[in-house]
Amino acid sequence: MNRAIRRLKYDRDVSFASPLGQLMADLLRHHCDHDLIVPVPLHIDRLRWRGFNQAVVIARPLARQYGRRLEPMALERLRPTPPQVGLDEATRRRNIAGAFAVRRGCDIADTKVLLIDDVYTTGATAEECSRVLLRGGARQVDVAVLARAC
Repeated sequence: MNRAIRRLKYDRDVSFASPLGQLMADLLRHHCDHDLIVPVPLHIDRLRWRGFNQAVVIARPLARQYGRRLEPMALERLRPTPPQVGLDEATRRRNIAGAFAVRRGCDIADTKVLLIDDVYTTGATAEECSRVLLRGGARQVDVAVLARAC
């Protein structure tokens, strides 16, 4: 799993996207009763460098298989943040604080949201995104990731 995620994110090998997304879809088959699926956004600078958002390409098979609305633009990253890799928990939380917002015009009121990301390490990103989505009107936010870093 580690190698597949690294190839996807850092080698930009999108051939891993569909199998990883299908794996997530298979694992969540009894737990996908959400109104919409929201991938964790990248800042535009990182998106340009990578060429895609790994959370979006992982979320697509899940949304397709379960007929859920995929909202890749529901959240926006307001500012570039240094990569979280190698940072301790306190630095990760400071790094990500205030970095996200619900995009203007995106109606998430009273929705049950499934937030998608590739890796969960300290939970700083998932918690910040969840907080922003709930403050923006979501009724509930659940988080699904491919891997948990140790």
